[in-house]
Amino acid sequence: MDYGSRDVCAAAVKIALTNTRQDETALKKHFSEVDIRTVAVDFGSGFSNAVPKILERAVVAAKREGLINDSHAEEGAVAGAAHEAVQQIVNKCVGLNLGGKIGIARSGSHIAVCLFFAIGLLNLNDIAIGMGHRVV
Repeated sequence: MDYGSRDVCAAAVKIALTNTRQDETALKKHFSEVDIRTVAVDFGSGFSNAVPKILERAVVAAKREGLINDSHAEEGAVAGAAHEAVQQIVNKCVGLNLGGKIGIARSGSHIAVCLFFAIGLLNLNDIAIGMGHRVV
């Protein structure tokens, strides 16, 4: 089946929202059976250091799991989608800490990156989701 951007973005959101590694593994298996490849990676940092780390973790995870190859275009697509997702939540984050998960999905030429984060100090957190999409 040929999936579009909506389907791939929904998969990225779902994988980013998993609570446990077991849930993540089960969902990853489900998506692979319908030809959508996914990966998720946890993240935590202060916002001042976050953007380069998020971009790097997204690209490394996507390469490690075979969602993208070593080409400049595919690495750039993941980094660009991750950067777009960060831009959507940046106003909530300045000066605070981030913790959460990066979800990435791909089917055909569509690549989506979802950032699901708790933002704040101690246990006083706000929740935010950012989404980026690229076509390779």
